[in-house]
Amino acid sequence: MELGSLDFLKQQDLPAGALYMIATPIGNLGDITLRALHVLNSVDGIACEDTRHSAALLQQFGIHKKCLALHAHNELGGAQTVIQHLANDERWAYISDAGTPGVSDPGARLVDEVQKAGFRVIPIPGASSVSCAISASGSVMLNSDGQFQFLGFWPHKTKERDALLHDICSSKKTSIFFESPHNIRETLLFLAGSLEKERQVFICRELTKKFEQLVSIQAQEIESWIENAESLKGEFIILIAGRHANADEAPEHASLMRWANALNPYLGSKEIAAVLSQVLGLTKKDAYQIALDAKDSNSGQ
Repeated sequence: MELGSLDFLKQQDLPAGALYMIATPIGNLGDITLRALHVLNSVDGIACEDTRHSAALLQQFGIHKKCLALHAHNELGGAQTVIQHLANDERWAYISDAGTPGVSDPGARLVDEVQKAGFRVIPIPGASSVSCAISASGSVMLNSDGQFQFLGFWPHKTKERDALLHDICSSKKTSIFFESPHNIRETLLFLAGSLEKERQVFICRELTKKFEQLVSIQAQEIESWIENAESLKGEFIILIAGRHANADEAPEHASLMRWANALNPYLGSKEIAAVLSQVLGLTKKDAYQIALDAKDSNSGQ
């Protein structure tokens, strides 16, 4: 492909002394963007989560650059090496094994160190399994009015798992998390026994790859789906619909608002939230939202 003839790729400058965070395909190499290829061809070097893994991608598109291994175990030291190159007015890119760097992958610490050193970080958007799954989830996202919480990888320590389950069960937002093929059966069976029977679950396996599979089922159907599943191999991303509001929630909210409105003339939002949390046992997040709602309702009067 003659990228040099695509003048629209030059709409945005490529300043030197900057780090470019580049999204790469999550499976299908065809999902690489023209802009990503343009930038990868333009930089002086590329930091990779796994140089061996990235070598296949770079070779596929005829990109020959010096590469630096930068992963979870050497991210701080690798960041300092990248910063030295940026200080020499070079352009460097960072790519993870798949998808957008920093989303449950290395990259966040690198970005933090580069920014603290005073250098620019420029995102080059592209493939993301989270947005990919959301776009095909239909009613799972519709029921939460488009709101979601991304939870990273599912935890397997009992305390962390139970705390996360409580958050999922009580949230009106769609909950999204990753799971590996080694633990997917156990995790899905746990959810089947823990979620409300009619809670909608969207299971995505091997997104954008040859054996891609997407299925939308209720929690009560999970065990049957596992028994008849074609395969439980590959990477999974799971979406769980937010809980439906109960008919008796409005009076509870009205009662909380009365508390907040009574405190509103005397306290700020943070102080009101602290009182509601301590006296009524609300979570800090919920208490603060009630405090903000009260402030908004009073400002409109």
